[in-house]
Amino acid sequence: MSPIAETIPPTEARHPRTADLDLLPTEAMLRLINAEEAGAAEAVAVALPAIARVVEAVAGALAGGGRLIYVGAGTSGRMAAMDAAECPPTFGVPATTVTAVVAGGREALSRSSEGAEDDESAGSRDLEAAGVRPGDVVVGVAASGRTPYTLGALRRARELGCRTAAVVNNPGTPLATAADIAVEVLTGPEALTGSTRMKAGTAQKMVLNLISTGAMVRLGRTYSNLMLGVQATNAKLVRRIARQVAEAVGRPSVGPAEAEGLLEEAGGDAFVAVIIGRKGLKAEEARAALAAAGGSLRRALGEKP
Repeated sequence: MSPIAETIPPTEARHPRTADLDLLPTEAMLRLINAEEAGAAEAVAVALPAIARVVEAVAGALAGGGRLIYVGAGTSGRMAAMDAAECPPTFGVPATTVTAVVAGGREALSRSSEGAEDDESAGSRDLEAAGVRPGDVVVGVAASGRTPYTLGALRRARELGCRTAAVVNNPGTPLATAADIAVEVLTGPEALTGSTRMKAGTAQKMVLNLISTGAMVRLGRTYSNLMLGVQATNAKLVRRIARQVAEAVGRPSVGPAEAEGLLEEAGGDAFVAVIIGRKGLKAEEARAALAAAGGSLRRALGEKP
């Protein structure tokens, strides 16, 4: 069978609606591309039940001292690395809690290293080098669902006793088959044929946001819809966390200025600051109450967890 006659996966197929893309006026061209990108959210919505299973698995692993380890190559690897890098400043967790293993290593994050994705044994070796252990959850991300590097890593993760998940953009792929939980986000053909950094990449970003954010919410690294675990490392973030602490305390007498005082008293810990503001405890008493509640601010405040 000639290569042209072989089955083409949906993400690589030519899109009939965008065949005249290069003939359109600029705004019309962009509207068409944007309309295709909007389909990413629809595809993610269909996959939400499977994503929820991944979130529960990750939250359980993190609660038990495990880690979330993403694996990917090319665009998928860069999406994974970006999501992992955002978790410590957003949720106040150690940098080791969520990590990414990327084909080609650090250099591949800023420079194309797409050839590295063809080495299945490298995926297995890199995963082992990351110190993976049975309590971890390993999530392989690949638009095609058949990237050798990611497949090698996922297979090794299962051999080591890890829970595994796959985020793919085509149906019935080897990566999905190899995983405990398959998240198939079927985005179809790209506006620009085969450019999976577009709609497929957009969908992957959304899925990874859901996995990490959902797991952190389940772990109690947030309160209501406030990200009180954020690391206040610049003036903007100091103001943001002070506003959020004031919101969580919920008393007219505690505005952002008063919340900054609570944060100072709490040594910068927003959860402790809220307990001080709500219950009138000393910092050490508030810290002890939080620890006794397993780090859950809701439980420490006596609210429904």
